[in-house]
Amino acid sequence: MNNKTTPDGRILVVDDNKAILSALRLLLPAYFSEVTLLSTPNDLLHTMEVKRPEVVLLDMNFTAKVTTGNEGLFWLGELGKAWPEVPVVLFTAYSDVALAVDAIKRGAFDFIIKPFDNAKLISTLQAALQLSRTRQEVKQLREIKNEIRSSGEGMFWGESPRMTELHKIVQKVAQTDASILITGENGTGKDLLAKEIHRMSGRSGNSMVCVDVGSLPETLFESELFGHVKGAFTDARTDRAGKFEVASGGTLFLDEIGNLPLHLQTKLLAAIQTKSITRVGSNAVIPVDIRLICATNRDLGQMVAAGAFREDLFFRINTIHLTLPPLRERTGDIVPLAELFIKRYAVKYGKTITGIKDDARDELESREWKGNIRELQHVVEKAVILSEKPVLGLKDFFPEKAVAGGSRKGVMDSLKTSIKNRTVTLDEMEKELIKEVMRQHDGNLSAVSQQLGITRQTLYNKLKKYGM
Repeated sequence: MNNKTTPDGRILVVDDNKAILSALRLLLPAYFSEVTLLSTPNDLLHTMEVKRPEVVLLDMNFTAKVTTGNEGLFWLGELGKAWPEVPVVLFTAYSDVALAVDAIKRGAFDFIIKPFDNAKLISTLQAALQLSRTRQEVKQLREIKNEIRSSGEGMFWGESPRMTELHKIVQKVAQTDASILITGENGTGKDLLAKEIHRMSGRSGNSMVCVDVGSLPETLFESELFGHVKGAFTDARTDRAGKFEVASGGTLFLDEIGNLPLHLQTKLLAAIQTKSITRVGSNAVIPVDIRLICATNRDLGQMVAAGAFREDLFFRINTIHLTLPPLRERTGDIVPLAELFIKRYAVKYGKTITGIKDDARDELESREWKGNIRELQHVVEKAVILSEKPVLGLKDFFPEKAVAGGSRKGVMDSLKTSIKNRTVTLDEMEKELIKEVMRQHDGNLSAVSQQLGITRQTLYNKLKKYGM
């Protein structure tokens, strides 16, 4: 018999023999973490949807005095169509062996002869579980490749109303050559949106050149954007094309445009207006054909009013203005985004991760995410790297939160349990809440006052009031 001591995996057994179900009810929990038993296949597909088993053990016959095996073959076919990645092991009597062999040709993983040997049964089921896990990994890898192929470099639209509306606008303007200004907080994905616009445009066959204007030294601005000729300055040993030339025929993306000093804004405006550039150290005018996309996390309208940004340049780059909402304003997209990142990093780091626990989902959706999608991505990557479990929980994403006593939902659930079926006053509820938070923080008054949103002195007063 297999010496496995830690149950793992989900199995569904479908058999009308009560004695067999009773025996398996005792045997299988030592080897599988979740065992579901059905005495009839009538609810098989619904149970598959709800329980999501990784292995199915299926009897061949369910109607009294019927031994043709057609019922088992029928349900084998139905499972194969709806759940092709789930291995099916068949239960059969001695007289059904030829039938079972035929079933394997139709896609069954293996068959077990009744009366069964425990060791043989467990060995076969665990082999089926390993096949199921392998199929899931292959499926996951295929999905990731398809996502990357279909969405360029990973633009995730989600289903929030604001992102849905933004997607509609992008689909309309991407095919034009109109200049686009993308605004939004740091980490919202402005660069990904710019790349998505280029991918959807008629210029997608040509280059998209990205320039982080904010990181460009002023002394190199003209050389980087407009190019230079040999001898134009000390280190100019050869002629060099600038970003405008390289992007000609395609898209030029200027990130952090709001950080550009006024005197350099003038030079940029001239290139945009004339659709031409002059390399540093040369007098030759070179025409360029670019589609311009700019991005910033700053309010250029306010900067114009304050005299920090040229109004004419603002109008030039702002034919279409797109705003990416912060992650906290599209909370319904947080968990799907996290799941997308989990899939990508699970493949990258060779992990098998199948989901997120409810406590982690609650915390992910309740956080402010000041760093937006970039912050979420980093949190997920760290969780995938460090976790050894197939389902990620609160402490995998936020170790400090788990140590401090869990999510707000956990506190409220404990509070509800403590006052259930009792009539309580507001003071009693407050006392119960303080007791619960004190318990979760092991009496750390600083942590308790911080979670409750009150000062330490106020906490002292309440502890005295309630005799705690």
